Amino acid sequence: MLELGRVPLAHVALATQPGLLPLGPNRPSIRLSSSAGELQSLNYTRRGFCLKDGRLHLAGGIVLRVVWSRRLPKAPSSVRGYRDSIGHWYASFVTAATTEHLPETGRVIGIDWGVKESATTTSDDYGLPHAQHGKKAQAKLSRYDRMMARRRPAKGQAASKGYREAKKLRAKAYAKVAGQRQDTGRKWAKSVVCGHDRIAVEDFRPKFLAKTAMAEKAADAAISQAKRALIEMGRKHGRGVRLVHPAYTTMECADCGARTKHALPLWERTYTCTRCGAVRPRDKDSAFVMLVRAGWCPAGAEGVRPSGPPARKAA
Repeated sequence: MLELGRVPLAHVALATQPGLLPLGPNRPSIRLSSSAGELQSLNYTRRGFCLKDGRLHLAGGIVLRVVWSRRLPKAPSSVRGYRDSIGHWYASFVTAATTEHLPETGRVIGIDWGVKESATTTSDDYGLPHAQHGKKAQAKLSRYDRMMARRRPAKGQAASKGYREAKKLRAKAYAKVAGQRQDTGRKWAKSVVCGHDRIAVEDFRPKFLAKTAMAEKAADAAISQAKRALIEMGRKHGRGVRLVHPAYTTMECADCGARTKHALPLWERTYTCTRCGAVRPRDKDSAFVMLVRAGWCPAGAEGVRPSGPPARKAA
């Protein structure tokens, strides 16, 4: 397995002209690979780069000072330099994945994804509330959208300086929101992995929410990022992570395995079992069902495993 390290480069002028990378004194330049809608990038294999004294030496005599975000676990096999939408340059190093084992805790946890709360868990101490980073930045983003609309150039004309500045400010605001979502998800995933040996996660794929009225709120919840961070953190620290099929998880009782005849409406937030009389918050019951389906039965559900699609192990 490979681990992709994203390391920001220092404030270095990599190109004297757009799309060109200088190769040194009195040497020709090479053009960065880029196409419509894609970021400019340049890839180097093992023979095309090396690291010396914390600096990145590229083929052609290019020496770059790097601002390291973290230490590389092993010697990298390749590197990719690219520029994001804001104009910042980054270097992505590919290294062999390493496992940093954590002490055993003897605890398990089930996780159910949602929109009101990004993640509901069987333990009240590890829930992930909806941070609403995008909603908090909406006023600023709308302001930049209006600035761009007023300065939008006519068809065939070059963009003005004001339009380019407004576009850059808008890109910076979106990048900040994306960074906040990623930081929130990684910190939460780290706390869950450190506190539990085995984790049962709903294999929820929220693409269909993009076509519903909850599209904006679901995108702001960043469920996919939190799920990916949890899987990566579990692999990094050697924890058992199982992805559970989400079918009927909101209709089953975690205690006795009974299933309701009809799907519960979204406004009904309490699950009441008609067979055993168990009463739980709807998302909390779904989190316990994750544990049962994964084979890690919670307290009160020993020896019970409701029928349903089998759990699959995270890659």
